[in-house]
Amino acid sequence: MSPKNVVFKKICKDKSVGVYMGRRDFVDRVDSVDPVDGVIVIDRDALQGRKVFVTVSCTFRYGRDDMDVMGIAFRRELYLSTRQVYPPLQDREQGVHTRMQAKLLRKLGDDAHPFFFEFPDNLPCSVAMQPAPHDEGKQCAVEFEVKAFSAEAQDAKVHKRSSVKLMIRKVQYAPESQEGAVPRPVEISRDFAISDQPLHVTARLDKEIFYHGETMRLHLEVVNNSSKNVKNVIISVDQVSTVVLYSNDSYVKCVAIEEGDTVPAGTTLRRDVLLLPLLANNRERRGIALDGKLKHEDTNLASSSVVKPGVLKEVLGILVSYRVMLKLIIAGLLSSSCLCGSEVSLELPFKLMHPKPDTVKESEMEEELVFQEFKRSYLRGMIADDDEEEGNVSGGDDMAPKEK
Repeated sequence: MSPKNVVFKKICKDKSVGVYMGRRDFVDRVDSVDPVDGVIVIDRDALQGRKVFVTVSCTFRYGRDDMDVMGIAFRRELYLSTRQVYPPLQDREQGVHTRMQAKLLRKLGDDAHPFFFEFPDNLPCSVAMQPAPHDEGKQCAVEFEVKAFSAEAQDAKVHKRSSVKLMIRKVQYAPESQEGAVPRPVEISRDFAISDQPLHVTARLDKEIFYHGETMRLHLEVVNNSSKNVKNVIISVDQVSTVVLYSNDSYVKCVAIEEGDTVPAGTTLRRDVLLLPLLANNRERRGIALDGKLKHEDTNLASSSVVKPGVLKEVLGILVSYRVMLKLIIAGLLSSSCLCGSEVSLELPFKLMHPKPDTVKESEMEEELVFQEFKRSYLRGMIADDDEEEGNVSGGDDMAPKEK
């Protein structure tokens, strides 16, 4: 069966403006970014002579909207672009850039108008820091939004009932050039003062890039020729989130862990350790970076950030990286009065990303358009975001006339 053409729609409360888009996620391929395209449907009677505009924005938010210090809001607009859609400033056919737009215009009739935006190549991807269960309001995040509204002029006051907002995501997929790369083993040797032989540790991952939901295999070898006992081996997957826009602070969160092995003096440990970093196992942990919007079941741990050469990292909001941390806790008597331990550690960096999806040829797509209200609550039983949905209602079929 051919894939359906799912179209997401959202219509403002006074029915003057409706937005129709064929996708919610837009891919950053490092060297290029998918453009944002869609169609605006107007109701001439409801407009009452007002103009219609559509904007695409990228905002870095590092505090709740209600937080304010000396009149300074905890948000920064990284990108804002606005287009006038109605009355149109160019011929309708000149505004059509994709096959989906053309199909929507045929379906929705003469009151449908296309819009098209190209992202600059220096914008961050969508990242949101997971709040604690009791936290309210929007927290630290890089967010993308499409907003359509009707007003007397672009800079005139916009009434909520005459505007509609759609949260979209900018995501990255694993680069094909690195998917088959096999990282080198990481080794470390540690000598102890009262031991003739060292402790030697070797660790290796099967590959450099892992996909969300994929089990990781760590090959571990500990050769303990020393006179010390390894009383615990701790292996963790750490997510490192660096807020580069305003503070350059780094936050390290463990998202998977295995421990419990011991390596007595004069013995060797060889084993494969399976690790599975999943958001499902970290739902209650505050400060973990996620892909896209907060508290939505269709998101996951944030993907590793891949930065285009030459782009300043300072404008990228939140950079995310991953590593496997290996710690060996060594038992030892450091003084006559205190039984203490020492630690041997090493780290293995890797990338956690989405696989590149199978592309569907336009010739294989069905001509039928399936309209779906733009609410993430329709995905996997999610709870709707009250702030996002406020002032917006489904337009049903009253703004989607049958194909002529």
